[in-house]
Amino acid sequence: MAQKLKIAGWISVGVVAGALTTVSLQTVARGTLAPLPLEELQQLAAVFGMVKSNYVEPVNDKKLITDAIAGMVAGLDPHSVYLDKKALKDFNEGTTGKFVGVGIEISQEDGVIKVVSPIEGSPAFRAGIKPNDLIVKIDDTPVKGLPLSEGVKRMRGEPNTKVVLTIFRKAENRTFPVPITREEIRTQSVRSKVVEPGYAWVRLSQFQERTVEDFSRKVEEIYKQEPQLKGLVLDLRNDPGGYLDAAVAISAAFLPENVTVVSANGQLPDSKFTYKASPSFYQRRGGSDPLKHLQEVTKGALKTVPLVVLVNEGSASASEIVAGALQDHHRAKLLGNQTFGKGSVQTAVCLDPSFRMDNCPSAGLKLTTSRYYTPSGKSIQAKGIVPDVMVDETEEGNLFAALRTREADLEKHLNNGQGEEKKDAAREKAREEARVRLEEELKKPLADRKIPEFGSDKDFQLIQAINQLKGRTVMVSKTMVERPEEKKED
Repeated sequence: MAQKLKIAGWISVGVVAGALTTVSLQTVARGTLAPLPLEELQQLAAVFGMVKSNYVEPVNDKKLITDAIAGMVAGLDPHSVYLDKKALKDFNEGTTGKFVGVGIEISQEDGVIKVVSPIEGSPAFRAGIKPNDLIVKIDDTPVKGLPLSEGVKRMRGEPNTKVVLTIFRKAENRTFPVPITREEIRTQSVRSKVVEPGYAWVRLSQFQERTVEDFSRKVEEIYKQEPQLKGLVLDLRNDPGGYLDAAVAISAAFLPENVTVVSANGQLPDSKFTYKASPSFYQRRGGSDPLKHLQEVTKGALKTVPLVVLVNEGSASASEIVAGALQDHHRAKLLGNQTFGKGSVQTAVCLDPSFRMDNCPSAGLKLTTSRYYTPSGKSIQAKGIVPDVMVDETEEGNLFAALRTREADLEKHLNNGQGEEKKDAAREKAREEARVRLEEELKKPLADRKIPEFGSDKDFQLIQAINQLKGRTVMVSKTMVERPEEKKED
């Protein structure tokens, strides 16, 4: 998660050439020199020298040093990472919700790229690309068998450059080329709709730079359509997180003024903090309160409207902060599955201290600096948030939830600081059974598959959330139980 702490830290490395037996290296953080182990640094220098002189082919100095840094950071935990120029670009695109491309959400089907949806107003949208279109060629490159990531890479590029997508449209049984000019795309992280009179659904797919503004706009539209809203479903399923200040703002939209949303604890003073439901904790420098107009439009009703929050094992980090805050303050009922369990803070800094991350010219570092705690003091890390009501994904049960990776499944994950961890022996068996079911499911036509789109009229968990708001019977899971504490083996 890109947490905006003011860390004035940088690393200065000096390597003396020659026999590479003397390495002067010091870390400067907050004006204090951290002593570094000379013997281990001499070993690093010795390995560097052996690789340079003995490896089967010449190796670039920069690559060796960069790989050493990347390995050092990656060995800490799954979320700490060294960001080279390309990774830095991807990181900034992911957190701002901006990238240069054609503007389509895609998936893979039968070895080709399938259009899930064009982003409204994007070049692809204006060019007439439709949901369920199949992309069979990108420029002159056939897509069949191409990894999805490679397809994304080929469709992205520089602004004002052209790409030709060859489309097969099943409904019209024809193949045709569509030339598109790339431009900057802003992804929409908020969707909403009135499910039925008096009841609405708002989905957050990620906490991005513009999420709070988009959330405010969508909720305002709901209240204009339904001024006497009786209940709201906040859908955080499969939301992987994002900006902390956005999570605090979304929590503050529903909570009383100035109550605690989240706290964190780490080594440095700036990594020990408490964020509250107040504009001073989420309002960006020089900006206005993004929730002020929303509260005026709703006349404060958003603070009291009956609220259900949907979560699952894909809900992580910032979405767990929101769910935990609303649950601890008894502001909402949580329905669904136990969440992912990413309760750690990552601080992102540019290694050139004169630049911010969003315009960093060289390389950056995303480093785990704290653990998160809910308002009641519970650690989220490797545990997650337990819903008030366990509800299966479908009427037939949680068919594929076991396949989702949780924080506790990741190698080198932090423990939660509140007890030892151990592995769940039955989990691998459940995952294997789910894999077999999924393989069978994917053989079926799309319309017959059992997991519908979130927000559709066949969304089982959303239907149960509306039942909860209406005081009707909710189909509680007969099999799901709280995951046992993960015990870490020595």
